[in-house]
Amino acid sequence: MAGAAITTADGIEIFDADAALPTVMSPLSAFLSHASLEAGDNQAQAGQDALQMMTVHSAKGLEFDAVFITGLEEGLFPHENSAKEEGGVEEERRLMYVAITRARKRLYMSFSQTRMLHGQIRYNVKSRFFDELPEESLKWLSPQVKVQPQWFGHQKAAWADAPASGANQIAQTFSKKDLGWRIGETVLHQKFGEGVIINIEGSGGNARAQINFGRNGIKLLDLSIAKLEKAA
Repeated sequence: MAGAAITTADGIEIFDADAALPTVMSPLSAFLSHASLEAGDNQAQAGQDALQMMTVHSAKGLEFDAVFITGLEEGLFPHENSAKEEGGVEEERRLMYVAITRARKRLYMSFSQTRMLHGQIRYNVKSRFFDELPEESLKWLSPQVKVQPQWFGHQKAAWADAPASGANQIAQTFSKKDLGWRIGETVLHQKFGEGVIINIEGSGGNARAQINFGRNGIKLLDLSIAKLEKAA
């Protein structure tokens, strides 16, 4: 239906095709409609200091002094659906190349070990794209986390600000205990590579762990015979 109707003397309604549609949009719909039409290069004027958030697709053809790529996790980037399509992962790899080459001076890449998605907590494995980058070109940054005993063994950044004497004391205390395995802990398997424990069932010799190995899928392993190692 085009616009408001014009009624003739004979009672016939004629609609003006050029008239605006009488629609009322909710604030959310109006924002999404505006955002979908807003190009990334129009969010800030040239030379103006601003933070611009956009998808990789909309960043094509643009360059910035500093670029932050987030969500570099298996199942997210590359997306889990890409593995089901022919050439899907390769297309994601091309998008990764686009994202990387948007940076003129500095490039920051990050992934989340734990993420709330669709109302459920997911324990993630870092994207395979990290492994395809030259290690000598990467500088791994860790957040400054206060040392707490319950973090020992599965928080890679736990020792960031700890004095050597304090770290050694905590390590000696925990060396006397059986730490076992924890949900969310990153582990290494000789065949499946790096993974994250997403669930543990049973106990003792009957304990089994459900582990997300990223590109190698989710595996249920018997902890009494699985040769797992704690990731460094």
